Amino acid sequence: MSNNEFGLPVSIDFAPEGSLCEWCGKPAMQQLTAIGGKYHNEGGFFCHVCGEKFIRAVADPHRRVVSPEASAERQALST
Repeated sequence: MSNNEFGLPVSIDFAPEGSLCEWCGKPAMQQLTAIGGKYHNEGGFFCHVCGEKFIRAVADPHRRVVSPEASAERQALST
């Protein structure tokens, strides 16, 4: 699938208090949003573990690599 919506930048924001992870149901720590493409501004709330998986899948579905910018944003949210 060369023409997919993956490989797009991801916006990382704090999740509102009381939000739950969309994948596992644990308390959410961040809101992740795809930027650009037909899914622009769509995303969800994720716990730390599921958020890492989401970012890796969206950042580069073939290499599973997160950009340095995404890693820096994640570090800032964790501290």
